[in-house]
Amino acid sequence: MRALVAMSGGVDSSVAAALMLEEGYEVIGVTLKQWVGAGGAMPVAGCCTVSDAEDARRVAAQLDIPYYVLDYVDEFTAAVVEPFGAAYLAGRTPNPCIECNRKVRFTALLERTAAFDADVLVTGHHARIERDEQGWHLRTAVDGTKDQSYVLHMLGQDDLSKIRLPVGEMTKAEVRSRAAAMGLRTASKPDSQDICFVTSGDYREFLAERFPETALPGPIVDSAGETLGEHNGVTGFTIGQRRGLGIAVGDARYVIDIDPTERRVTVGTRDELLSDGCLVDDVSFISGSPPTRPDVTVKVRYRSTAIPGTLQPVGDRWEIRFAERHPAPAPGQAAVFYDGERVLGGGTIEEVIRS
Repeated sequence: MRALVAMSGGVDSSVAAALMLEEGYEVIGVTLKQWVGAGGAMPVAGCCTVSDAEDARRVAAQLDIPYYVLDYVDEFTAAVVEPFGAAYLAGRTPNPCIECNRKVRFTALLERTAAFDADVLVTGHHARIERDEQGWHLRTAVDGTKDQSYVLHMLGQDDLSKIRLPVGEMTKAEVRSRAAAMGLRTASKPDSQDICFVTSGDYREFLAERFPETALPGPIVDSAGETLGEHNGVTGFTIGQRRGLGIAVGDARYVIDIDPTERRVTVGTRDELLSDGCLVDDVSFISGSPPTRPDVTVKVRYRSTAIPGTLQPVGDRWEIRFAERHPAPAPGQAAVFYDGERVLGGGTIEEVIRS
């Protein structure tokens, strides 16, 4: 049996590779080169850097497995980076990691799994894949604080049948302990929190440089249209944001609307921020079909808590109605549907519903 392991240079994928070796698999390590800096080299800051690739190479050498770096820069730029800028120009708040998983990473890796004549694709994501008489299921990780099922909601039955997530059954502390016991150089390496192509660490700087129209100034107004201040670009704001608004009005205000055409940011009270639900597009279901019952819990941000609601089709989109009014989600983010620990599917938030 042969396993293709996606190695990011972090501790999770390092341990995933080692665990597959322990199971008796012939293991091949790969890293996707998705972004380049000046001179065409991998970036030296952020995540998915040249140092990450070097860490992956050294772990592969320590495990005595072959290791390859695969070039997907053009595909990543077209499918993730350009839409990232377009989303902000449209007043949305995109999640590039989800778009990478949806349009580049898993497509590329599953194709390479077949090309390497491997039986399974292995990643270091914290989530679980299980199978029963009804098919394949994606579940939340054992370590809820590190759960990454949200960013994997687009995977389908055929995908899950070919993927293994060995560290999803472990806590992060257990992963680090196992890495330390094996002497892996990544045992104490911090987790990356960066967007891989934003090497400065500030996505607004990246957008201003690559998409300069995102840095044009505009007004900050209240819900009555009264001007409260001016901003230096709508990219500095997201629905629900409270801090860093650049205004002083004496009470808490939140971003409740972004109009990219007028470059206008509207702020309001918490009551004005509350919403009844949202409309979701580009929806996929892991089982291949929607759930038979409308009751679900839903996450509208990566690190948010799943909240109860209902899911119903509305034309070619899906409507989520929250059980109780909830701070409005940001269009462009993913809404992911759950039944307990089981991921049902998800899609992209298109529109906020307010009564």
